[in-house]
Amino acid sequence: MLAIGILIKIFVVANVLMGAVAYLIWVERKIAAYSQDRIGPNRCGGEFGVPAGLLQPLADGAKMMLKEGVVPAYVNKPLYILAPVIAIIAALLGFAVVPFGPVGPDQMLDFQIAPYLDIGIVWVFAVGSLAVYGVVLAGWASNNKYSFIGGLRSSAQLISYEIPLGLSILGIVLVAGSLDLNAIIKWQDQHVWGIVVSPLGFLIFLVSGFAETNRLPFDLPEAEQELVGGFHTEYSGMKFGMFFLGEYVHVITVSALTVILFGGGWDLPFLPLSYDQTGVVPAIAKLTIFSGKVACVIVFMMWIRWTLPRFRYDQLMDLAWKSLIPLALLNLAATAIILQIIRG
Repeated sequence: MLAIGILIKIFVVANVLMGAVAYLIWVERKIAAYSQDRIGPNRCGGEFGVPAGLLQPLADGAKMMLKEGVVPAYVNKPLYILAPVIAIIAALLGFAVVPFGPVGPDQMLDFQIAPYLDIGIVWVFAVGSLAVYGVVLAGWASNNKYSFIGGLRSSAQLISYEIPLGLSILGIVLVAGSLDLNAIIKWQDQHVWGIVVSPLGFLIFLVSGFAETNRLPFDLPEAEQELVGGFHTEYSGMKFGMFFLGEYVHVITVSALTVILFGGGWDLPFLPLSYDQTGVVPAIAKLTIFSGKVACVIVFMMWIRWTLPRFRYDQLMDLAWKSLIPLALLNLAATAIILQIIRG
C-alpha cells in the first residue's frame, strides 16, 4: 500500500508540475507584454468563451508535440537524445523532497513524495547538480560550434554558482540544527522566518538561484545574440521543449526552496496555524499559503527577467567568485560565531 501511495503522489505531483509549467509560460508572456506595453496572448480560447488567451498553453503544447523532431545527420545520436531526458529527470527528481504541505504521522496525507528524509536539502543539491550534464551533453553531442560554446559556458556558470548557492543555506541550517526541510519549517514556525535570521544568505541564495535556473540577467548559456540559441541550437520539437520544461521546473523548485528556507514555509504570522496542527482545513490552508508564496517568488523572478539587462560573461563569473562566495563564507562564519556566543 505504501508503494502504491507513493506512486500516486508521484503521478499527481508530476502532472501538476507539468500543468503549472504550461501556465507559467502563459503568465510570463503576459508579464513580458505588460512590461513592454503590449497585449500578449489573448486570442486562443475566445472561440470557446475562455477569456485572456487561457487556452494558449494547450495550443503551445500541441504545437510542440506535433512539430517534426529533426535530428541532424552529424550529431552523436544516443547522447543527443539522452541530453533533454537528463535535463527534465534531474529537474523532477529535485522536487521529490519538497514538502508542499504538512507532513507527519498525525496527518491524513503527507504532502511530500519522500517524507522523513533527514538530508532533504542535500538531495535537492545532489540531483539538481545533475542538470548540468544534460546541458553539456546537448552542446557536445550536437557537433556544432555554437552549441558547444553554449554548453561550455553553461557548465562553467552552473558549477560556479552551485558553490554560493550551497554555502548560502548553511547559516539557516546551523540555526535550525537540521538538513531536513520539514525541521527547518518547524523551527521558523516556532521562532522567526529564515530571512530575518540570515538576510545575507537569502540574498545570496536568490541571486545564485537566478543563475542556476538560467534566468535573466544570467541566461548566458542561451544568449541568442551571441550563440544563435546556445546549447539547444540543433534541437527541435519535443526534445527542444523538454529543456524548457526542465528549466521551468527548476524555477518552481528554487522558488519552493526559497519559501521553505527563508519564507517560513506555510507559516503566516497573523494566522493561528501551528506546524503540528492537524485536520483537513489546516492542511488545505497550509497548502494554499505555501503555493501562494511560491507563486509570488516565481512572478518576482519573471519580473526581474523583463527588468534587468543581461550580464557580460566576465561580470557573471566575477560576481560568483569575487563577491558571492566570499560573502557566503562571511555569512557562515558570522552565523557560527553568533550561535556560539548565544549558546555558549
